Amino acid sequence: MMNGNLQNDDRDRIVQLVIEAQTGDRDAFGQLVEIFQPVVFAIALKRLRHYWEAQELSQDVFIQAMQKMDQLREPAAFPGWLRSIAARMAINRAVRRPNDYATEPEALASVCVENETPLHAILEVERRDNLAVGISRLGAMDRDTLQAFYVDGQSLREMSDEFEAPIGTIKRRLHVARKRLAKEMEELEAVAV
Repeated sequence: MMNGNLQNDDRDRIVQLVIEAQTGDRDAFGQLVEIFQPVVFAIALKRLRHYWEAQELSQDVFIQAMQKMDQLREPAAFPGWLRSIAARMAINRAVRRPNDYATEPEALASVCVENETPLHAILEVERRDNLAVGISRLGAMDRDTLQAFYVDGQSLREMSDEFEAPIGTIKRRLHVARKRLAKEMEELEAVAV
């Protein structure tokens, strides 16, 4: 119905619905919302470029229109009047919207929903398998050092006590073990490709 060119019957129906809505008929206003929702949403989406924000603004536009229906003097002007409310409110929201700021990945991780696809799951399993193979190729000291730090969660001091070595030596062992593991992983990836 709202393709820009209203037929006389459509225009008459809208005028009648506006008159009824102005007298407090909520069903009539609900029908106006159904008719004009796509137009209002399109205006909001074009200005705001965010789907959910455009939906929210659309609801706000209709609330505003319902509250100000008695101010509309010419019921036939409703389509243009509603479009101007939508455009004005969208501009206001776009101008008042806070700027986007860079956020630390850790902060985003706490609020973002991760949509894992089957491909992600397969790649994760493959990565874990390659990691296990890479670790198995390391010497016992490198394996034990990585195991204690990354898997068991031991601190450097705890590792120093367990391995009976100074903390500086433990740091060096971790560094060397990580380098060796990285080399093994590169070789495994080269073979896989």
